[in-house]
Amino acid sequence: MLQYDNNAFYFVALSFITIYLVPSWIHILTRAQSVLFAKDEAIGAISRTSAEKQKAEELKKESKGLATLKRSKPFMINFWITIFFTIIFMWLAVSVSTDGEVNSFDPFHILQIDSASDAKAIKKAFRSLSLKYHPDKNPGDRAAEAKFMMVSKAYEALTDAESRENWEKFGNPDGKQSLEVSIGLPNFLLETGNRNLVLMVYLIIMVGVIPFCVWTYYSDSSKFGEKDVMYDTYSWYHHVLSEHTLIKALPECLAGAAEFRKRNVPKSASDKQAIGELMAAVKTQMQKPKYNHPVCVKGNVLMHAHLLRASEKISDTQLNEDLKYMLRRSTALIDAMISVCQHQDSLQTATNCIEFGQLMTQAMWVKDSSLLQLPHFTEEEVKHCSIGKGKATSILEYREVPDDQKKGMANFTAEQKEDVSKYLKMLPDISVESKVFVDDDEDDKVYEGDLCTIRVIITRNNLEKGEKAGLIHAPRFPYPKQEAWWIIMGTKEGKIVHIEKVGNPNRIFSHEIKFLAPRVGTYEFDLYIKSNAYVGLDQEQKVTLTTLDNSVLPEYKIHPDDAELDDEPTLFEEILNANIEQDDSDSDDSDDESDGPAIAEKSDAEMKKERLKKARQQTDDDSDSDDDAEEVYTDK
Repeated sequence: MLQYDNNAFYFVALSFITIYLVPSWIHILTRAQSVLFAKDEAIGAISRTSAEKQKAEELKKESKGLATLKRSKPFMINFWITIFFTIIFMWLAVSVSTDGEVNSFDPFHILQIDSASDAKAIKKAFRSLSLKYHPDKNPGDRAAEAKFMMVSKAYEALTDAESRENWEKFGNPDGKQSLEVSIGLPNFLLETGNRNLVLMVYLIIMVGVIPFCVWTYYSDSSKFGEKDVMYDTYSWYHHVLSEHTLIKALPECLAGAAEFRKRNVPKSASDKQAIGELMAAVKTQMQKPKYNHPVCVKGNVLMHAHLLRASEKISDTQLNEDLKYMLRRSTALIDAMISVCQHQDSLQTATNCIEFGQLMTQAMWVKDSSLLQLPHFTEEEVKHCSIGKGKATSILEYREVPDDQKKGMANFTAEQKEDVSKYLKMLPDISVESKVFVDDDEDDKVYEGDLCTIRVIITRNNLEKGEKAGLIHAPRFPYPKQEAWWIIMGTKEGKIVHIEKVGNPNRIFSHEIKFLAPRVGTYEFDLYIKSNAYVGLDQEQKVTLTTLDNSVLPEYKIHPDDAELDDEPTLFEEILNANIEQDDSDSDDSDDESDGPAIAEKSDAEMKKERLKKARQQTDDDSDSDDDAEEVYTDK
């Protein structure tokens, strides 16, 4: 008999809780170890120059220590759930250790009598308990009904000779069982007084909690598209970006992303006042806003405060946190802008978005000199570098100036001068080569319709052999960023042929652009190699492609072996041929003696053709008979 068993429930509950607890604790301990003992290089908290020290210290505070775990809401929710189930697990383990024997069928225990009781005592106990738990006296009580059935089974096991023998041999009055089974649920579920409570809990979990969790997960996940960017953001970018969008308009485009709409809503009068004061400081460098929504205004102002290096004027702590949140999401959102431009086939706007990402990383704006990327350089040092002998107006020119003639560092300390020297050594110095070819073609000529390949080879001349590119040097960007290059090819008309970000860190790496060769003629494409984070290092080349007429190519000749395949019979013809041979087997046997020499003289090919001819003739005869039948039917 199956019965609800508290002890069996303990084992079942322990098993299910363990399925959750083991991976959860592994995740918690792994995350805690990675946070408490993480290496600085792993979290990007490196300071190659003194200008990066403050950034490295802030990254350590954010990415290391218990405070980092406390700031993670999903981690803390999982942690407290794990603690709760761990306490339940310990209670169940104690319960199992004290009384962990799963119930077995014991008729004496069920009848509440001693194992030495005689038949009279057994009968008396059965009568007493059966009256007590009889369904007529306990209408609707499932627990009493189950108890009554167990009492009846126990009495039968002790009074019936066969049942008692089975119980004594196999532990069950019904004989040998392949498996001992109990219902792993607690007994209180059968108690009448708990019926409504059990039903309510069941309804809450099945109708409320589980559907709510599924709906929450689906509603959250359905908001995000590629690169974990929200679909509403893509819709916004499709609305605001066009082929005429300038760099000055991009901060406002970025500020309107759906990821910022809840966070950037002004929450108090002091918040609005702080935004107004900050706007007064950056308004002269802002393009006239096109959208006056509070979210766009706040995000636009914060972006300009970062780009103009005026973030130190943000006195409000919450505004600083909002700005850091926007900068954390900026890389993925700018990549989403570029993908929208690719969809719109707008080359100029795509390059503007890439350059906006460079300015965002270096905290610079459109009119700033690329020399501001140098450590400790301000407008004063830049101005000094652009005049007199040995002047340099760009960072590439400044790198070529001999060290003893470099300007702008007259008031620098020895450490600051060393920082500038280190920076110029780590600054990417690339050379670009391109080659046009067609795979498996020896003559390097491209014909109309060929699958054309343009291989772009980039060499980082500033790296030694075996050395790899590291993180971007960007002291004012609060998060680590890996060096990468955008490879773009477009037409003279401003259409995009190819655009992709390549993050290969090797000293020499290549990237292939594949497309079908256009019609006959000579074409000139623009090839752009643009950094994802540095200003002033971009390169541009012209790629010329001459497409020839494919009619001058030699005529393709079919190989003789392939030509013979055309003469091979189809599967249907082979089946008909087999049927014909079977039908003519008798006549063939009778004519073997007379036709033997003639058949022997025929080649295998001739025999095959004859069989094929017979099969086709049979097919034609069948079709003729069908036509005749149709005519007869029509006459009738």
